[in-house]
Amino acid sequence: MIRFPRAATALAATAAAFALAGSTVATAATSSAPARQAASPAVQAVVCTVNDNGVNYRGGPGTNYPVLGQVNRGQKMNARGREGSWIMGDLWGGRTGVWIHVAYLNC
Repeated sequence: MIRFPRAATALAATAAAFALAGSTVATAATSSAPARQAASPAVQAVVCTVNDNGVNYRGGPGTNYPVLGQVNRGQKMNARGREGSWIMGDLWGGRTGVWIHVAYLNC
C-alpha cells in the first residue's frame, strides 16, 4: 500500500499556487476540509536525481514488474509515492508513473 502522508498538504499548495495565478482549482481535499490558511505556493514537489547509468525503471515496485526503459545519471524525476524501497514518479521529459529503486536515486 502506498502512503501519501503529505498528499493533502501538497494538493493544497498546488491549489494555492493556481489560485495566485488566477486559475480556479476545485479539489476534494479543499472542498471537504475545514477552512484553514492556504499553504505557501513556494512548496515544491520532491525531485530525485538518478545516481548511476543504465538504471531500469519499471511498471511497479519490484523486480517482478516489467522493465519499461533505462535512464542515466543526472535524470530528474518528480517523486509521487513510495512503496518499500521503491519510489514512483514522473521522469522529466519522459514517462510518468514509473518506479525506481531508492538505491539509484538521490532525493
